[in-house]
Amino acid sequence: MAKRYTLHETVEFLLDSSENENLEDSEPEDSEPEDCNPPEEEDEDNQESEDDFEEADADQTLISKNGQITWSTIPPPQRPGRSPAAQVIKLTPGPTRYACSRVEDIKSSFLLFFPSCIQSILVEMTNLEGRRVYGADWRDVDWTDMETYIGLILLAGVYRSKNENLESLWDAQTGRAIFGAVMPLKKFKIFSRVIRFDDKATRPARRENDKLAPIRDLWNSWVERLPMMFNPGPNITVDECLVSFRGRCMFKQYMPNKPAKYGIKIWAACDAKTSYAWSMQIYTGKPRDGPPERNQGMRVVLDLTTGLQGHTVTCDNFFTSYALGQELLKRKMTMVGTVRRNKPELPSALLTTRDRAVHSSLFAFTETHSLVSYCPKRHRNVLLMSTCHKDAKISDREDRKPEVILDYNRCKGGVDNLDKMVASYSCKRKTNRWPMVVFSTILDVSAINAFVVWREINPSWERGKSTQRRIFLEQLGKALVSPLMERRQHLPRAPASASILKRQWDSSNAPGPSTEPQPKRTRCQVCPRAKDAKTDKQCVICKRAICAAHTVFFCQKCVE
Repeated sequence: MAKRYTLHETVEFLLDSSENENLEDSEPEDSEPEDCNPPEEEDEDNQESEDDFEEADADQTLISKNGQITWSTIPPPQRPGRSPAAQVIKLTPGPTRYACSRVEDIKSSFLLFFPSCIQSILVEMTNLEGRRVYGADWRDVDWTDMETYIGLILLAGVYRSKNENLESLWDAQTGRAIFGAVMPLKKFKIFSRVIRFDDKATRPARRENDKLAPIRDLWNSWVERLPMMFNPGPNITVDECLVSFRGRCMFKQYMPNKPAKYGIKIWAACDAKTSYAWSMQIYTGKPRDGPPERNQGMRVVLDLTTGLQGHTVTCDNFFTSYALGQELLKRKMTMVGTVRRNKPELPSALLTTRDRAVHSSLFAFTETHSLVSYCPKRHRNVLLMSTCHKDAKISDREDRKPEVILDYNRCKGGVDNLDKMVASYSCKRKTNRWPMVVFSTILDVSAINAFVVWREINPSWERGKSTQRRIFLEQLGKALVSPLMERRQHLPRAPASASILKRQWDSSNAPGPSTEPQPKRTRCQVCPRAKDAKTDKQCVICKRAICAAHTVFFCQKCVE
């Protein structure tokens, strides 16, 4: 088993090699530590006395690199009563009463995140853009049309067809019959073109002060709904997401460590157990005027955890700092996270890896914080800071990892798991408009949150199946498109799509106005080809396709 060195021996060695001072009871630089080769036979009383001496001698005071924080190598004495880190969670983990009282089926769990204010933004702004583009030919849409469009793109994500050509999806032989049964391809393309989230006429004035102006109102209304539906458990994960996008966007980010490399960065706070997205924030880049933001990581964590109390926040080295731990303690929350080596609050003695044994650990403590330096391999160490661990406890595993590292590994994947679930059945289609990318993210995250809420309320639903989320999304998509299918006026030409629509009419007792599919529309063979006039009429003599402009009517007498 690897030998664990005391922090006092490490500090003695560093002072000996850097300043060349002759310290009492110290060894030459080339010699090995005294306890590396213990004698074969040793008296128990002498051994106990040496252990007591080492324990008393290990009480070492360390000064941070900025000289403002004093660390100790022994844990602080625990005061009687409740520990400052042991906070009480006032919110009962799980779906809120508001959500439980309004969830009746899968569709209602999804619509929790789309209240009337969001529905009105989508419908009104889309109609406004439709009138601007198509003029008098535009027919206003309602929420039934909008939720049908949402249902179709969710179904495309379920079938892993988000990158498939639309003509292929609507094809009668090779496509999915559900798409043709819901709406024509031409109508879907019109929706994709005119869907908007703000008034384009007033956008330039709002964009001067807000880079997120094209979707700000919708985003803020949606983010406000997230904490209303679910109370997270005791552990919260704060991390960053990168939504893939390579089009034109003034706050597009380049992150070489992410799979997408380019995209829109979103900060997220998720429940570590269920990956429920409790709060999100889009990073819009540096401010237009003024210096770059300082202490951004601390500001993001404090913003995303507003309203929580008694939770433990797990974050990576971009966010973790001594000041963040102090601020979270003021809010009655604790913190666990990796920390960067260049932080000024760290003592230099914990940064060195020279002559450190593999799987060895060094600890340092203040009244509120604990710091651990763990060597997973030779000449490598990992630094973690915590405000909820108050001792130097080490696990019994073979790698002898400290308990703080095990707790961090258990809770660090909340946001990463959210990214993984979004990527599995994402509805994001290729587009050059970044607001559509943000809207697709809203749909994906809302579907995941709705799935979490639905499963918590109905724990026996589809129990034991490994495809629960796929079943949930497929049923959700079909529930969203059903209202428009019931009021559709004509059967589609594709037999499979017509069969689906007939079954929908039969199940909902909605009489279909037309029981036969419409004849195929072709180009008029009399009109110029550039006019591209489509018609479903034919000449009664030569059977050529003719439009209404070239149709001649005869009375019965002339026909005879």
